[in-house]
Amino acid sequence: MPVKKSNAPAQKAAGGHAPRRGRPRARKPDPAAAREIFARFAQASPEPRGELEYVNTFTLLVAVVLSAQATDTGVNKATRALFAAADSPQKMLALGEDRVREYVKTIGLFRNKAKNVILLSKRLIDEYGGEVPRSREALETLPGVGRKTANVVLNIAFGEETIAVDTHLFRVSNRIPLAPGKNPLEVERGLLKIIPKEFMRHAHHWLILHGRYVCKARKPECERCGIADLCSSKEKRV
Repeated sequence: MPVKKSNAPAQKAAGGHAPRRGRPRARKPDPAAAREIFARFAQASPEPRGELEYVNTFTLLVAVVLSAQATDTGVNKATRALFAAADSPQKMLALGEDRVREYVKTIGLFRNKAKNVILLSKRLIDEYGGEVPRSREALETLPGVGRKTANVVLNIAFGEETIAVDTHLFRVSNRIPLAPGKNPLEVERGLLKIIPKEFMRHAHHWLILHGRYVCKARKPECERCGIADLCSSKEKRV
């Protein structure tokens, strides 16, 4: 027998309240959309570059270590003079912790960072012949170097296809979404799966710069976003 549609009001849950409707699920990452997103990034900026200033692989490493919880602009202001005085592990070690601290005192956490710069310089001399190692495992043994710093160095200095997840990239990846995750490692692994190989080399630069200048934390500038039509964020303004 066909079931007739009831006109009676919806049954209330225990306690006298109507049952709550579940929140709509966020759209899952779409590989086709991901390809289109990175194709547009590549068309708009074929050769994106990080904004930290450096003169060689060693100074790149130092700059990235100093950039933790600091802006690239602030780091660059401090390192121009520092790198003019010391652009190798040997010169940095000779400069000494006190003088390094004076150069970087405008950067947050400068005391601990100056100590790490001296310690990593000594480690490079003692264990790697004064050269920056090319493996993530070796890089992460250096004082002040974590996975994100290692990934930046591997990508920029050695051309490795790595994803360095900073706050901007983490936000963008979860917003669109490209590779949602609860922590940077989850996001990194998700991005490595969904980003087409031909875009992997520059992917983290595109995402970081997009998050820094367009998909901002408080007020994303969706009206000038080149991928707004591919974004399903609840925060989208267009």
